[in-house]
Amino acid sequence: MDYHRGGGVEVRIARIFNTYGPRMCLDDGRVVSNFVAQALRRQPMTVYGDGKQTRSFQYVADLVAGLMALMESDHIGPFNLGNPGEFTMLELAQVVKETIDPMATIEFKPNTADDPHMRKPDITKAKQLLHWEPKVSLKEGLPLMVQDFRQRISDE
Repeated sequence: MDYHRGGGVEVRIARIFNTYGPRMCLDDGRVVSNFVAQALRRQPMTVYGDGKQTRSFQYVADLVAGLMALMESDHIGPFNLGNPGEFTMLELAQVVKETIDPMATIEFKPNTADDPHMRKPDITKAKQLLHWEPKVSLKEGLPLMVQDFRQRISDE
């Protein structure tokens, strides 16, 4: 924003929330890629704390559409680009199990003290000014990611 205010540079500001999809790093430490890689490797999915903390997950194509809408607009932002639908970590683990292996297991580990209980974007501004909102549900997008991960893990 300082470049815009001070130097007149044209900028756009996006706050990007949890994004998943094909071609993610297998072991990047994010919860969706962790759960998918663990389930495909027949390892327990690691849930920290009681698993009731919530997150929202947007498919990569939705993020790209949001970024394109922002870049093509005259609005600077900031705009929250994410999916406002919330899942607990246990619900996410269940969706991964349903997608990959109903026999997949969960291992609970202590949570860190600074882990936020909830992360959910308010996309009202993006909906109103950019006419953007995510379209792909987790149940639609996750199988596309799993297909990619399955291929890469089988090549390990």
